Amino acid sequence: MFEQRDLDQFNSIGVSKEVVESQIELVNNGFSFLEIVAPATKERGIKVIDPSSKERLINLYINSDLSVSRFVPASGAATRMFKDLYEALDLLNKGASFALDSTVGIFFSSLKRFPFYDELKGISGFNPNRHSQIIELLLFDKGLNYGSLPKGLLSFHKYSNGSRTAFEEQLVESEKYAVNSNGCAKIMFTVSDDHLESFNNLYLKLKSKFKAERGVDPIVDFTLQKHSTDTVAVDLDGNPFRNDDGSILFRPGGHGALLGNLEQIDSDIVFIKNIDNVTKEELLEDTIEWKQIIAGMLIEVREKIFSYLKRLDGEFDDKLNKEIIQFLDEEFCISIPDIPKEILRDFLYAKLNRPIRVCGMVKNEGEPGGGPFIVQDADGSTSLQILESAQLDKSHLNYNKWMSGSTHFNPVDIVCSTINYLGEKFSLSRFTDPETGFVSIKSVQGRSLKALELPGLWNGAMSNWNTIFVEVPISTFNPVKSINDLLRQQHTGAKD
Repeated sequence: MFEQRDLDQFNSIGVSKEVVESQIELVNNGFSFLEIVAPATKERGIKVIDPSSKERLINLYINSDLSVSRFVPASGAATRMFKDLYEALDLLNKGASFALDSTVGIFFSSLKRFPFYDELKGISGFNPNRHSQIIELLLFDKGLNYGSLPKGLLSFHKYSNGSRTAFEEQLVESEKYAVNSNGCAKIMFTVSDDHLESFNNLYLKLKSKFKAERGVDPIVDFTLQKHSTDTVAVDLDGNPFRNDDGSILFRPGGHGALLGNLEQIDSDIVFIKNIDNVTKEELLEDTIEWKQIIAGMLIEVREKIFSYLKRLDGEFDDKLNKEIIQFLDEEFCISIPDIPKEILRDFLYAKLNRPIRVCGMVKNEGEPGGGPFIVQDADGSTSLQILESAQLDKSHLNYNKWMSGSTHFNPVDIVCSTINYLGEKFSLSRFTDPETGFVSIKSVQGRSLKALELPGLWNGAMSNWNTIFVEVPISTFNPVKSINDLLRQQHTGAKD
């Protein structure tokens, strides 16, 4: 299947022939669906924090001396955010018009409310009555070039002293709940090669001003998705997809490829959220409170796990084993199958000695996002998993039951611990499920191909982590998926 030039290409990007062959096999054979037990709900699988526990958990986090970092995937382009404007430009150039109550109509009637308006009107030749020109100035390199930039570099919010990008708002959020004892707020952004310099320049521009005004030193690391995590593309005949020059096409393997970047962080506690999930500073109260609550939950369960692991290092203790079995069931929905007594201790040790994550879950209110489920694992136990719709078998007899019974969705509101009870970093790749990726159909140069998506970062890449789901309010979830989302109160600060 491969020539010497192919092997040279593999070597140049840091991937072995065996990995490529395995990926091609996965694409051609597909993935098995997980065995779903039930959606995770408040009855089983999603914890609801009572008011009396909030203050205790917040204080547990605030008074902790554990080190803290944040991890923010920010490499994706904002192209889909402007889908309606691209389509409108095509229609306008053909002489068509748009309805006033359409997405595009609302965009133009609200143009002055957008945080980038002052930048837009400052461009030479700007005419507020020329709709096609406005779109071109916003999206293309003759103007702001927003169509080619990642969301982190876009102006998201307007303030009296100017606008802030999503990147700057993430720095502000770190100052509110993720400052270490030395006064530093550590945050890692994943960015693309193309935009690394722009992100770094923005950071250098903000760094000293931020420290002077807020007394907090933002320590930012930018990390790139490694090319060795790219996956091979396959043509519709099942063979490697070749470019016009004969080389094999490799594509970014999805956000699951960021697991290695996450592993670079040394902190005891790591918060994870998407770059576009921000709100105006004056509306951050709920976000701050709930980040502290779920971090307190993480600390509490982590201390309990560490205690159990240290005790398991001793002699066999039937009473302790029963206590741990109950703990795993109550905290993580891990139901243990019948295990021979002689290996039960080692089995429980392995179940406990894993990375931990606490994931906020929001009630379904029509927002997109993967869902929380209880699944049956290969070893006969159960676990909590975040599944995307592509991971659900739509032909399954219980599919409609799963969907109708699913009450919450995943907003990517995660706090985790990747350090074991001995103070050592886990090798995160050991806790993934490589069988939870999926195949999508793409098009390159007018030719169709099958692309392998690696197990998602908070899906299969964290499949074998110890997981807690907790209900958090919708006010903590403020994503910007399309341009008019910036007109929501969470991003304008305007009163209803």
